[in-house]
Amino acid sequence: MTQAPADAEARRAIPPVICYPNETLPVPDMALYRAALAQAELVETVVAAPREACAFRVPAGGFFRIRSVEAPQVGDLNLWNAADLSERFYSGKTRALHGTHLTTGERMWSSFPHLRPMATIVEDSLDWYGIDAFGGSVHDVIGTRCDPHTHYLLSGGGQYHHCCHSNLTRALAGATGLPVAEAAREVHDVLNVFMCTGFTRDTGQYFMKASPVRPGDHLTFFAEIDLLGALSACPGGDCSSEHSSDTARCAPLEVDILSVPQAALQGWSSPQRNGYDGTHGL
Repeated sequence: MTQAPADAEARRAIPPVICYPNETLPVPDMALYRAALAQAELVETVVAAPREACAFRVPAGGFFRIRSVEAPQVGDLNLWNAADLSERFYSGKTRALHGTHLTTGERMWSSFPHLRPMATIVEDSLDWYGIDAFGGSVHDVIGTRCDPHTHYLLSGGGQYHHCCHSNLTRALAGATGLPVAEAAREVHDVLNVFMCTGFTRDTGQYFMKASPVRPGDHLTFFAEIDLLGALSACPGGDCSSEHSSDTARCAPLEVDILSVPQAALQGWSSPQRNGYDGTHGL
C-alpha cells in the first residue's frame, strides 16, 4: 500500500458535497395521489411465481401494488413505456436523484432523452425500517439484478436459468412477442423491491441481508405514464444467504392493478419528456 502523505487526514476530513441537490425536482402531489388511491378499485391481480416473473400493464393515472404473500420474498422490478420500450427505468439516475434506496414520495425516473417520472411510490409498508446499523435499507437501486452471466463467471461454469435477468427476459418476451434474445437486450437494472442491502464499511462491497418483509407488506405505485412492467420473484427468497439458488425458500409475489375514476385525478396530467434539446450542443 502507498504510504499516506502527511496531510492524509486533512484530505479525508474535507466535507462532501451532494452531486444532485434535489430541492428543485418537481414535487408529486401526494395528497391527490392518496385521495385517488382511496377510491381505487382492483382490476386484476398478477402473480410472479417463485423463481419466475410476471408481466403487467398499468395505464397512466392508475396504480399498481406489489404484495408479499406466504413468506418473506424480494423481487426485481423493471418498467418500460408501454408504447416505446426504449424509454425504460433508469436506476442509476434515480439513485443519483433520490439516493440508494427508495420510499414514499420518491420516483422511478426514465432513461435519456426522456428523463421523466415513470412511477411514484405512494405507500411503503416498510418505510419504518430506515437505515440499520450495518448501513442496510430496503428497496434499493444499487444492485443490478442477479443474472446468468455473472453466475457463470463466479461459479466456474454451470447454466442457471432462473436468475432475475432470465425471469424478466421470459416475462417480457411473453408479453411483447419479442424473440428471447431481443427481449434480453431490453431488460435493465432494477428496483430491488423489499430487498435489504447496503455497502460494507471496510471494503465497500454490495451486501444483502434477510429482508424485513413479511406477508401483507406492500409497495404501491402511481403510474405517471402508460407502463409495461415485469416483476421477478428472486430465486434467493428473502436473500438472507444467496440470490441465485434452487434451495432457498422462495415465495410468490402478487401485483394488484388498480384503476381510479378520472374525476379523482382532476388537475393531474402525465409528465412531459425532458425539455433539453441536445441538438444545439452538437
